[in-house]
Amino acid sequence: MSYVQKGDVRIRYEEAGSGFPLLVTPGGGLNSRLSNWQTAVVNWFDVLKDEFHVITLDQRNALQGESTGPIPSSDPWGAFADDQLAVLDHLGVDKFMMIGCCIGGPFVLKLMERAPSRMVAGVLCQPVGSRPEDPDVMLRSGQNVWAPELLAGRPDITQAQIDQYLHDLYTPNADFVYSVSRDFVGGCQTPMLVMPDEVPAHPYLIAMEVFKLAPKAQVTVYPWKETPELKEKAAAQVRAFLKANVP
Repeated sequence: MSYVQKGDVRIRYEEAGSGFPLLVTPGGGLNSRLSNWQTAVVNWFDVLKDEFHVITLDQRNALQGESTGPIPSSDPWGAFADDQLAVLDHLGVDKFMMIGCCIGGPFVLKLMERAPSRMVAGVLCQPVGSRPEDPDVMLRSGQNVWAPELLAGRPDITQAQIDQYLHDLYTPNADFVYSVSRDFVGGCQTPMLVMPDEVPAHPYLIAMEVFKLAPKAQVTVYPWKETPELKEKAAAQVRAFLKANVP
């Protein structure tokens, strides 16, 4: 186990392999953590470690994870990006690519906005986003699944801080991908590959809107996770996309 300490934030990370740096973030919403790779649709950390320098981490304050820090008082998506960049800086990584699963879709887009000269390409795998018929699905997950256990173990955090944090996460850009605006995606020149899904937290329509808006976006076949053959085809497309974008 390896850790980065930056002020009052401590981030646990792991790395494997060699080659061009590839940051991979597991799914799980606000509980995105390393152990989630074991049940992921595709364990990108294991699958790609023979071809890239693969880096992954426990998200700050994920339950059962080992990354801890305060609840950001503003710009929560920027705080996640700062944590991820702190790990890359610690490892001496300048330019990198990224695969973000679930909540990692907004992570990818935020890092494209925050570090455009460093991220050379990104994959949005089953990205979360707003669902018009159920716009509070992610907010409820934070309130009902994540917050109670975190509060029980962190006397330094208050319910008021949690409420404001979840509001700041999911209210700006509430009808899109939460972390960035449509205007940003429409002008983003970083190559991206979108892997659509269709479950309550992963709306197909939002994933396809990202694909249609972004000037340099590609998209996988849909559905891509239903059979081993389709998953292998999608994984091959991801490999080809990443290799094509190595500087």
